[in-house]
Amino acid sequence: MRRRQTVTSTEVRPADPTDRPLAVRLAFGGLAAQALRAAVRLHIVELLGSGPRRACDVAAAAEAEHQPVTRLLRALTGLGLLEEPTPDTFSATPAGALLHPDHPHSLASFVRVFTDPAIVRAWEHLDDSVRTGDAAFDTVFGTDFFDHLARHPELSADFDTAMGQATAEAASVLPHAFDFARFTAVTDVGGGDGTLLAAVLTAHPHLTGTVHDTARGLRGAPETLRRHGVTGRCTPAAGDFFRSVPAGSDLYLLKSVLHDWPDDRAVTILRHCRAVLPPGGRVLIVEPVLPDTVEDTGAAAHALDGAVTYLSDLNMMVNLGGRERTRADFRDLCGRAGLSLLSAAPLEGAAPYFLLEAGPA
Repeated sequence: MRRRQTVTSTEVRPADPTDRPLAVRLAFGGLAAQALRAAVRLHIVELLGSGPRRACDVAAAAEAEHQPVTRLLRALTGLGLLEEPTPDTFSATPAGALLHPDHPHSLASFVRVFTDPAIVRAWEHLDDSVRTGDAAFDTVFGTDFFDHLARHPELSADFDTAMGQATAEAASVLPHAFDFARFTAVTDVGGGDGTLLAAVLTAHPHLTGTVHDTARGLRGAPETLRRHGVTGRCTPAAGDFFRSVPAGSDLYLLKSVLHDWPDDRAVTILRHCRAVLPPGGRVLIVEPVLPDTVEDTGAAAHALDGAVTYLSDLNMMVNLGGRERTRADFRDLCGRAGLSLLSAAPLEGAAPYFLLEAGPA
């Protein structure tokens, strides 16, 4: 049995009064997440309405006990999601309003997904994933994350909604952040319901498009394309990007696809794009990009803000076997697929996404 080694140091940094509160705050992070989950499941923000509203009235509307509801409302207030203008009355803050499912930038489905027992249970085995590099989810549930989604319609619907809302944010800025005028046809690989491609086609009437995904992923595409008035210029194409992608475009778009997969599978997707790429064609990757070194967040009170992308990286490892990547990582993936990474720049207005343009090597 290998013995654990203890690292010791003769140099002790002077005590900082922020050290213990920071560690305690982070240790309570999982509890805070479950408070958000309870708020969404109990429809707290919807019941508060325009507020302020008395806690007893919220409890009655939620068919719950007054005192426990008050305790939850106070915890949410302490987290900055509600405010208590007078004793025992509450209203939502702008941040709390994001928990309303009808908010244009709603995070309700996002909260449901990332606090779902399946996600949380896999995270309980983070140490195993760190030791092996394998997705804990597969070991815990005996299937991969996407197969699990297919078997659990409620979680699948929340996942699709959450991912669609994230895509909508990128869709609001991408059409004007990249020179689409150079191209004639775009294939959105793993494009889901077509939200991103529909926005691009709407802003660039000269383009035609193909949205490529599994049959399940494309379920909402016909309605999305119809709603945006681009049905005549865009074709849904069901398939498996690990086998091939449709030919016929000079631009291949991949948003939040590669980070779902380990390097070898990501290279496979890129190779299939390269195989059908015409001379002068491009692959446009839209994903977060990790800095070469971890950036200082400035204040310990906001340490979690700077860690979100790194926590996303761990989530990819635990639940999917994927990863977030640096520029050098993307350059390596592209090189292995016969592509050359030409540029990488932040997608302004849609942090933490970057635009990474690649062409034939």
